[in-house]
Amino acid sequence: MKSRAVFGGLVFGCAASLLAAPRVLLPYRAMLLPPQSPAAFTADKGKFRIMQQGSEVGTEEFDIAPSGTLWVAHGEAVIRVPGSGMTRSTGQLRLAADGSPVHYDWTAQAQKKSSGTVIFDSGTAKSSITLEGKDPVHQDFKFTSPRIAVLDNNLYDQYEILGRLYDWNAKGAQTFPVVIPQDMTPGSITVESLGPKTAGGAQLDALQVRSTDLEIIIYFDAKRRLTRLEVPAAMVVIVRQ
Repeated sequence: MKSRAVFGGLVFGCAASLLAAPRVLLPYRAMLLPPQSPAAFTADKGKFRIMQQGSEVGTEEFDIAPSGTLWVAHGEAVIRVPGSGMTRSTGQLRLAADGSPVHYDWTAQAQKKSSGTVIFDSGTAKSSITLEGKDPVHQDFKFTSPRIAVLDNNLYDQYEILGRLYDWNAKGAQTFPVVIPQDMTPGSITVESLGPKTAGGAQLDALQVRSTDLEIIIYFDAKRRLTRLEVPAAMVVIVRQ
């Protein structure tokens, strides 16, 4: 699995990732499960600016809101890569109150359009992808916990959901099963609190998200809203507008 499978999708999607580290995901069958604490969601809405080497290359508008007994996180990102045109990505993630995913729909439009769904059932992620001009592809991924983190390409609001899955009271390193729907890729990541940090001129609570050879730092305000995300190896910064 190459870095574009998970962290590469942070910037420009799997087809045009700037990240090229050889591996990013730990084997998804060998996981330490995180504490089973409630997610305690709160509604949120906003816009992220996607920065590469100090220049804005895209934006994401998102909202997280209750819907009956579930929560829905919706994001729509537009990325403009010099020399590669524009990419649009959308994702709608339905979650149970404890943060376990229930259903996910996504679309991606670059030179061609693709779309897909993931249905989550007792720790199984039933995934399908439809590429323009091709028949749908289906694959199931089995995990030992239903509390799976969905971290799809170019959709950063999903890292706010990851911050809700993390047990801030227990702290320490917590490993989560992960699925990247646009790449139909499973894996796992380790999340650990770095404590209060100053970033972007503000005092924020930071989490380190890492795999075998890459890391992301995500920052939250006092309401546990995602405020900033950094990929140091790629000189990428996502900031809340």
